[in-house]
Amino acid sequence: MMASDMASSTFPWLTLAIFVPIVAGLLVLLVGRDDRPELTRVLSLVGAVIGFLVTIPLYTGFDPYTANMQFVELTPWISSYAVNYHLGVDGISLWFVLLTAFITIIVVLAGWEVITSRVSQYMGAFLILSGLMIGVFVALDAMLFYVFFEATLIPMYLIIGVWGGPNRVYAAFKFFLYTLLGSLLMLVAFIYLWHVSGGSFDILTWHKTALGYTPQILIFLALLAAFAVKVPMWPVHTWLPDAHVEAPTGGSVVLAAIMLKLGAYGFLRFSLPIVPDASHSLSGLMITLSLIAVIYIGLVAIVQKDMKKLVAYSSVAHMGFVTLGFFLFNTGGLEGGIVQMISHGFVSGAMFLCIGVLYDRLHSREIADYGGVVNVMPRFVTFFVLFSMANAGLPATSGFVGEFMVIIASVEYNFWIGLLAATSLILGASYSLWMLKRVAYGEITNDKVRSMSDLNSREFFILGILAIAVLYMGIYPKPFTDVMHVSVDALLQHIAISKL
Repeated sequence: MMASDMASSTFPWLTLAIFVPIVAGLLVLLVGRDDRPELTRVLSLVGAVIGFLVTIPLYTGFDPYTANMQFVELTPWISSYAVNYHLGVDGISLWFVLLTAFITIIVVLAGWEVITSRVSQYMGAFLILSGLMIGVFVALDAMLFYVFFEATLIPMYLIIGVWGGPNRVYAAFKFFLYTLLGSLLMLVAFIYLWHVSGGSFDILTWHKTALGYTPQILIFLALLAAFAVKVPMWPVHTWLPDAHVEAPTGGSVVLAAIMLKLGAYGFLRFSLPIVPDASHSLSGLMITLSLIAVIYIGLVAIVQKDMKKLVAYSSVAHMGFVTLGFFLFNTGGLEGGIVQMISHGFVSGAMFLCIGVLYDRLHSREIADYGGVVNVMPRFVTFFVLFSMANAGLPATSGFVGEFMVIIASVEYNFWIGLLAATSLILGASYSLWMLKRVAYGEITNDKVRSMSDLNSREFFILGILAIAVLYMGIYPKPFTDVMHVSVDALLQHIAISKL
């Protein structure tokens, strides 16, 4: 799939998708002042909404019957090293651009009343982060991808480090160091690929570059170091619970809904198509690590006392499903993994928002401090039940679709792998419903819970929008799978051909 195969667009929609939120973020930083927080919030919301609106033509103008890159933009950047400003989307990356822009609106609304200090810096950081993450999903030049991939660390580091909890500095450093160290090995792999491809950083050229078996294995392991930390896969997942617990609610939402997807997306764009033989050889390792994440981390989630930690560990378990699906090398597994990524964006984001609603009222994330919340917050508990059920993979919610597709694909691949993967549904129900029961039901346990107020209109709107997304995707997933189907088939055909 070279540049000649690609459908080019005359209007730079992808550039707008990247730079509208970044420019809006910079504008908020320049104009926003703490003595006028309302202006800052309105500006941020306008920037986030326009950022989402410019991504809609990508969906309406997308041709789902071709695997070629669409809306392609190509401009020389650093000519001496053949680095180009090269953008494009296919059926695999399109949904993540839309998801990122959508979640940005949710995050701006979620911090509307909660964030009272340094409002402009907070909103600006999220808008800039949104543009950088979209850049990761649409970059077709490896150096451009690397710049966006690394640049996302800076705003998230500040979000955790400035607006986080008591151990925020420790959590921010841990997040930064883990992800940076892994990415340095990825850079080494990129430089090697540039060398052997005849001086090209074009990702689609690398898909066709011939590579020996040993270089493939080494490149796969170097890329794994970067992407596994970002997903995060077991055993390099330990930064995630700390980052989630200390991050403000908006930070947790973006971290779970979008940032974890950057690593999983890297496997689809780099590892599988560039080093197919190594991917097949090491698929046993990847499936094993994924199953450990699904089962062991699911068990770890059950014993958590902190709601945020519980949902953070459940994120690791759900992302284990994603990597499991990718390395089964069949259509159901790959599509199921991508659907699970999109669904996890809705469900985990909603779960962290629900915990944020409780924290805003009681300033505690400890499960033991709650009980009988349904008696005082019935509207809230209605949403909390829905999202907890989706987190457990209940049919007719988005959480079921991806997991079901991956389990079926696992059974096709190997019955025992499918059986082990299916245990996650039991574990998911265990930790989700156990938390729900202790927090929401029973008698009111203390006066603090008795004094809690139900959802205000802003909170109801945010959770309502996510509830519609979760139910729509769960009941009618066809629009999501139709867009990705041709691109997934093309990827599977590509990785079935040996480069040796």
